[in-house]
This record gives sequence, C-alpha cells and structure tokens, in this order.
Amino acid sequence: MIFVTVGTHNQGFERLIKKMDEIAGKIDEEIVMQVGYTDYEPENAEWFEFCEYEELLSFIKRSDVIICHGGAGTLLDSLKFNKKIVVVPRLEKFDEVYDDHELELAGSLRIQNRIFIALNVEDLEKVIKEEKFSFDISKNNQKLVNFLKNYLTGD
Repeated sequence: MIFVTVGTHNQGFERLIKKMDEIAGKIDEEIVMQVGYTDYEPENAEWFEFCEYEELLSFIKRSDVIICHGGAGTLLDSLKFNKKIVVVPRLEKFDEVYDDHELELAGSLRIQNRIFIALNVEDLEKVIKEEKFSFDISKNNQKLVNFLKNYLTGD
C-alpha cells in the first residue's frame, strides 16, 4: 500500500493530491490519501480529510511507501517505522506555504540518504514504478528520531 499524507497545514496541497489520483488510476497498487484542506476530491483512490493520530499511525505502519509533505511530524513517524519515504515539499513558489522550511528539512534528511525528494510531481510515477529510492531502511533510525523529537520539543 502507498499512503499519501499532506498533514494538517491550513492550505490544500492540490499539486500532490491531483498527481497521486492520476497515478492511482494507472497502477495496480492500493493508494490511500489523507488530503487535509485540499479542495480536490480523488476519484481513483480511497481518501479522507483528517483522522485521529492512532489511525494515522496505523496507515503508516501498514504502508510499504509513504508519500508526504515535508512536515516534521509525518517524517518522524515514518522514519520511526522504517518506511520508504518520498517527500514532496510544499513550496513557497506555488503558494503552498509561507516559506520553504519543508524543503530545508527534507534536504537534511536526503543528505543522510533517508528519503527521496520529488520537487516535481511529474517524477512521482517514475519513482513509484522503478523504486529508484531504494534506501537502506533497515538502518536504525532511533538516533535520527530522537534528534527530531528533541528539536521539535526544544530539549
């Protein structure tokens, strides 16, 4: 299963959800999407706006691949469960966010070879089909998870 999540940011993420809906109509893979405040309603995949945190964790645990925005909480949970992660950061140039902080966080994780970044949604189908983001997810992410937790809580 591929789980797509856009988090709880108060702006929609049409660029990602529309592209993933298009891809869902072409591939033989279950795709579930958390669309948040996105106005577009997918036609080719199961979707919902928001859910309780425990249900979100359940989707992450059951997924083979997580395709997500670059939010720290989503990345933290996905890394904790050693998931393959493709980040499509919300970008200021598309008016999806007020600055490019998601790109900065994703860039740091990419340097550590923990995620794949897709700045262009047109790359997503190729990434999914070819699985060119074959990172060593067997590495223990605990050190990185602890770092992110401490960063987020200010400890």
